[in-house]
Amino acid sequence: MHRIKSISIFIFAVFSFAGCGAFKKVSKSEATIAISAPANFKKSSIKDDELKRWSHLDIVQDTIPGMSVDKAYAELLKKKKRVKVIVGIIDSGVDIEHEDLKSVIWTNAKEMPGNGIDDDKNGYIDDIHGWNFLGDITKENYEFDRIINDKSLVDEQTYQEARKLKAKKIAEAQSGKIRMEQMLLSLKIGDSILTNYFGKPNYSFEDVKAIESQDSIIQKNKTTIQQLFAIGMPLSDLKGALEKQKKNYEELIASTDIPFTDYRKVLGDNPEDISDLKYGNNNVIGPDKNEAVHGTHVAGIVAQVRNNNLGSDGIANNVEILTVRAVPDGDEYDKDIALAIRYAVDNGAKVINGSFGKAFSPHKQWVFDAIKYAEQKDVLIVHAAGNDAKDIDFFDNFPNDSADKKTEFADNMITIGALNFEYGDKMVAKFSNIGKINVDVFAPGVKIYATTPNNTYKYLQGTSMAAPNVAGVAALIRSYYPKLSAQQVKHILMDSGVAIPFDVIVAGKLIDKRLFTEISKTGKIVNAYNALLMAKRMNKKRLFN
Repeated sequence: MHRIKSISIFIFAVFSFAGCGAFKKVSKSEATIAISAPANFKKSSIKDDELKRWSHLDIVQDTIPGMSVDKAYAELLKKKKRVKVIVGIIDSGVDIEHEDLKSVIWTNAKEMPGNGIDDDKNGYIDDIHGWNFLGDITKENYEFDRIINDKSLVDEQTYQEARKLKAKKIAEAQSGKIRMEQMLLSLKIGDSILTNYFGKPNYSFEDVKAIESQDSIIQKNKTTIQQLFAIGMPLSDLKGALEKQKKNYEELIASTDIPFTDYRKVLGDNPEDISDLKYGNNNVIGPDKNEAVHGTHVAGIVAQVRNNNLGSDGIANNVEILTVRAVPDGDEYDKDIALAIRYAVDNGAKVINGSFGKAFSPHKQWVFDAIKYAEQKDVLIVHAAGNDAKDIDFFDNFPNDSADKKTEFADNMITIGALNFEYGDKMVAKFSNIGKINVDVFAPGVKIYATTPNNTYKYLQGTSMAAPNVAGVAALIRSYYPKLSAQQVKHILMDSGVAIPFDVIVAGKLIDKRLFTEISKTGKIVNAYNALLMAKRMNKKRLFN
């Protein structure tokens, strides 16, 4: 799952302790807005109030590579009619009681709360706000561990690839554990020294940047803390994230010496039987609200209430969030994802966000069939490209819409890479996967401020954050132009984006610079303003044909 991988990769790219061809369908919308971003300007710094909603800002007016959402609301959407759009969030669980989300949570009107009866006869009892396919599970194995434990799941080649990947992950975990320990020590020392310097425990990045002391120890720790701030979290949150990542590494290292744990037994489900639907429960938050950080953040990016002076603003202003809990701390099961897609489709979702992924998919056909089912029902699926800093034209990343990485089997899925807020050659997130064929477009995914459990708000980063930014724009289009199809909305998002006409740094490696046009199918970044203009034009053409 991308949320596990993103922290460590992003940290590694930002803070290094050195020495211590395409056969896929081409974009085919009926109207084109060709806009290319300026090639020669940058914004030297970004203010805190801008950073909290930078994905809403305009690349020309604000010199920040946002999606021009504010501009769209101000100039295109005032007093315009709209319809309610249901957005399915397939994730780790959502805090549906959050102050900034509870008013936009989908409710199943066909189900009577708490009566223990499947009133709408859809197979899920009391599914008032969605369904939880994980039950009380929070932790899960990686798919390569499940394959190694049960060789019968795959062919011999895949089995050997799983063993090879496990060995690679163990080696990475061993070096990663050392890196986390070094960072935690540096954080502890640096924070202690600067707390003493400022005479207060809570200081800002601006405070640190303004330090003018010539003391060598102060200067050294100023640099350290500035680098840590650059990761995009308050230092207290960063400490927790580093400790959690260290624990994940330790668990992975230890997994070679302990018996395989079948977490699925707790659920009472056979993940190898797609016809067995009687599992899970209606608790879409999950057994521990504090573990629902990822899904709550994703939901907030799409739909947290606009202009209410709480947290930040959601992209879409007339949506309902339908939660399907299917993504654990570890790798998701193909069965859960396939059923989650079908559940969201059957309950009216017109857009589905999927901020998850993995390298192996033993039952990928189940998921492929669910994607095709969504296409038949006119549902758009927005999927995160992944946070491994790899080219997914050559590396497996599931789910996807192409069995051979070349030819699409459906035209209702769009894959999103992540942008940094720094306009220029650093605008591609260091962790983001790329792909001339298999990544469709890029969107904001670094330092995204949104809802987290228990009425809190945090910055998080990942293609997991880029995808819901695009899902929000898709929901806007489907709300204001409901007669446009999922396929049309997909191609509007791709065709109307802003083209980036210069080289960018890939995977955070200064020596790896490529034309932006070479790392995605479109060479563009999503722009809500342009997309709505194109949707209006396409809708008008449709009405007069």
